[in-house]
Amino acid sequence: MNEIQVLIDRLRNCPSGVTAWRDYEQICIEILTLLFVPPLVAPRIQARTYSGTDRRDAVFPNRNINARNNWGHLLEELNARMVLVEFKNYDTEEVGKNETNQTRNYMTEPMGNLAMVCSRRIPDNGAHIKRNTIYSAEGKVILFLTDEHLIEMLHMHERGADPSDLIMDMVETFYLQHE
Repeated sequence: MNEIQVLIDRLRNCPSGVTAWRDYEQICIEILTLLFVPPLVAPRIQARTYSGTDRRDAVFPNRNINARNNWGHLLEELNARMVLVEFKNYDTEEVGKNETNQTRNYMTEPMGNLAMVCSRRIPDNGAHIKRNTIYSAEGKVILFLTDEHLIEMLHMHERGADPSDLIMDMVETFYLQHE
């Protein structure tokens, strides 16, 4: 069995819910690292602010200044200097406006304006409305990635395609749907 299939199987077999949050976070970090490092830099895991008040699940530094790739484009367009990723391994509840707002609060000016929330399924309508409000007020883009998005990007990687093309597609779709 190849590395891609092992990661897909681990993701699919990871239980939903609070008891497996760490397992879900770990497999997602492994997937995103395989997909995006390089050109992004290895993530900083559970990165805390100086006071310890905020703890971000994973932050991928983006040093693609003047690069002619998707991450260079996102760095220029969204000042995506540090790509924040939050993981929500919810079982019965859905990712909603509170989780979206929490992600927004973690996006400080030096980090930039791009974050992703990885969850088992598509967040609820309140999350989508909240991220639209956040973008309108602050220019911050929060993408919602499900397990299926991660699997799709793994297949892209396996075919030799650039998985960050899906991230670009999601940003562009967000711009088109924003109201």
